[in-house]
Amino acid sequence: MKILAICALILGMLITAIPVQAADLKDGHPDVYIVKKGDTLWDISAVFLDKPWLWPEIWQVNPQVDNPHLIYPGDELHLVYIDGKPRIVRNNDGKLSPKIRVLSEGDAIPTIPLDTIRPFLYTPRILSNEEIDSAPYILAADSQRLIYGQGSKVYFRGVTDTQRTAYSIFRKGEPYIDPETQELLGIEAIHLGGGKKVRAGDPATMIINESVQEILAGDRALPFEDQLFPPVFMLHAPKHDVNAYIISVYNGVTQIGTYDVVILNKGQRNNMEVGHVLTVMQSGRMVSDAYSATKDEAVTLPSEIAGELMIFRVFEKTSLALIMRANRPIHVMDTAVTPR
Repeated sequence: MKILAICALILGMLITAIPVQAADLKDGHPDVYIVKKGDTLWDISAVFLDKPWLWPEIWQVNPQVDNPHLIYPGDELHLVYIDGKPRIVRNNDGKLSPKIRVLSEGDAIPTIPLDTIRPFLYTPRILSNEEIDSAPYILAADSQRLIYGQGSKVYFRGVTDTQRTAYSIFRKGEPYIDPETQELLGIEAIHLGGGKKVRAGDPATMIINESVQEILAGDRALPFEDQLFPPVFMLHAPKHDVNAYIISVYNGVTQIGTYDVVILNKGQRNNMEVGHVLTVMQSGRMVSDAYSATKDEAVTLPSEIAGELMIFRVFEKTSLALIMRANRPIHVMDTAVTPR
């Protein structure tokens, strides 16, 4: 009996020690919030919660609505208590002030600023050497120009998909190397523009209809990924421990801030998912301890919370994430971990 009692006590201590995500209300939160055009779900969540990704914990939806997670400008969000627990209800869900309206899903408030990540949703960004080497390539143009842009007619070879007509044009960039294992995770595909195949054959003919950088002979093309992304990404913390590194940032900035797009060294094989929210930890800097007995001992300071990010696109070995909040400057080689 004593052994059973001790085991029960230890089990109770272990259960108590397990970190539990709690949707704690933010100090000074409002009781009513009217959704405005330009809001994001993350912004609205941050009005009510210290941890915006725990929005599903307090969001009270109407199961009779086709897509109950969508929120629209003009919606009144009310903080109420159901069975003693805080819940957010929408005016037309909670029957607080019914309104008649006709809105499409395209009018819905997005989870994050879609304009920021849209260029990264539909174009190839991280590819394997094999994918790059086997991609169709631009051979020449119908003019003597060496640099091509919008409106140029070009000829490209290696087309195997006879059905697709829309193509994304890219150039091979820098390799991404895992900082822990030195494994090649992929190659950056630098987006140059887009084009439309107007004639099949070898070579096939393409009209460039968009160029964000100069396009040259030898640049590659892949069928445009026309998958649809919802306006609402389902925010959630991973159910497993994650310790990922920020291995690169787009736009070449040295100090990463809110709404910058970063690359992580974890992907599908690590069970990363679209909508995962991670806490960014700023790596502790190295200082010299002149007061120790050994004098000038090198000491690494503890890591500190620097913000949060959300994964919005996942590849086999890497992921793209948007910095949602930056409390302090974030740098390449800082880590992203499961929120505590």
